[in-house]
Amino acid sequence: MAKEITNRSDDYSLWYNNIVRKAGLADHSAVRGCMVIKPYGFALWENMKAQLDAMFKETGHVNAYFPLFIPKSFLSKEADHVEGFAKECAVVTHHRLMNNPNGSGVVVDPDAKLEEELIVRPTSETIIWNTYRDWIKSYRDLPLLINQWANVVRWEMRTRPFLRTAEFLWQEGHTAHATKNEALEEARMIHEVYARFAEDYMAMPVIKGAKSERERFAGADETYTIEALMQDGKALQAGTSHFLGQNFAKAFDVKYSNSENKEEYVWATSWGVSTRLIGGLIMTHSDDEGLVLPPKLAPQQVVIVPIPKPTPELMEYINPIAAELKAKGIRVKVDDNDQKRPGFKFAEYEMMGIPIRLGIGKRDMANNLVEVARRDTKTKDAISRDGIADYLDNLLIEIQDNLLTRAKQFRNDHTSFVDNMDEFKEVLNTKGGFIMAHWDGTTETELAIKEATNATIRCIPNDFVPEEGKCVYSGNKSKGRVVFAKAY
Repeated sequence: MAKEITNRSDDYSLWYNNIVRKAGLADHSAVRGCMVIKPYGFALWENMKAQLDAMFKETGHVNAYFPLFIPKSFLSKEADHVEGFAKECAVVTHHRLMNNPNGSGVVVDPDAKLEEELIVRPTSETIIWNTYRDWIKSYRDLPLLINQWANVVRWEMRTRPFLRTAEFLWQEGHTAHATKNEALEEARMIHEVYARFAEDYMAMPVIKGAKSERERFAGADETYTIEALMQDGKALQAGTSHFLGQNFAKAFDVKYSNSENKEEYVWATSWGVSTRLIGGLIMTHSDDEGLVLPPKLAPQQVVIVPIPKPTPELMEYINPIAAELKAKGIRVKVDDNDQKRPGFKFAEYEMMGIPIRLGIGKRDMANNLVEVARRDTKTKDAISRDGIADYLDNLLIEIQDNLLTRAKQFRNDHTSFVDNMDEFKEVLNTKGGFIMAHWDGTTETELAIKEATNATIRCIPNDFVPEEGKCVYSGNKSKGRVVFAKAY
């Protein structure tokens, strides 16, 4: 199986597509730009979703669901928002089909034209804030902390599974607050939740920071982002949290009566992560043999393979082990398929990135042993069957920690400080990664650097250290270094 994967060093893009297909994560769809998420890929998304959902609920948020369709007039109410999404919108113009008069198939019924076109949601701020106008009347109705799990459509011409597709799955939080400070605290708190999820569960280190004015979400006063570094040296925007100010409240006339019975506009946030995280997971950890998954999110954490095949005697030895692991809360699969050889199974589970593989044969059974193979280091050890559940429970923690340590080391090795454009271009073209460079704070310079190098400002880091210097492009004064990179 591994021979069917292109090496990362030969063609990174093809390597990525090979893994998505060979590991059984997703498939092409009959609809251009869309993907079919296969059961194994969806199980991975479900694990991500479950953990994030628990984290949101721990912070007081509740789930709801809003319509897929948005009246076109709603998008016109917030100028920056409509400008940001206008080119990506799919539009519904008719509500009915009819048999083709010439007898071949169906056509759109010209008499079924909608009075107002509907937009297939690219994001839900407008439909939600139109609803919030009816829900929010008093300060007692605030804060309103709502999240929804949904799909969205953003019409993309150049797509790649999970990373950029016309339709994708995500969550989007939309909250309303009585004060500016409360809304800012909410946006920053969710920013921290995303960073914690990325590092603690995905084992994917991120840089936390704010977007430049040009890179902010359409309609936001501030956008906070987590930026991860992929193995090809490109950055991935892995999650964003937006402080929307009162922009949408004013656009949709959402006011509340304060404790002094005076009307005020509410303050808003929105925030989201998507199935793009699966793409980030692949590109952070995987290798030329296939997928590598962090144990906390892997659909199966341990697979047990009888060698050379599942005999009754072997299964009597294996089944109690599987039961012990399940009792520990370990997700385990016993492969008792007798139609495939062990070598094929080993290659298959290596491709799927299952963190631990147990191989058990008659000799192991006779010696009260289990062969334990790690996916992250590709090492094997013979371990006593006694206490195997505790051993594997600890080993899963060790693997999770190792993946994060390894990814952090890669990021550190590919973070460079540069002081002029010659260094900037050389590092970008030879090494890639995050480039810490001085910027004069103007959009003109930001655009000029992008035009010259195809690198963008990924964020102004949270740990921004004031440091007087000169902008790498303009030579004008700079207050400190920001993070540049080529990005997905």
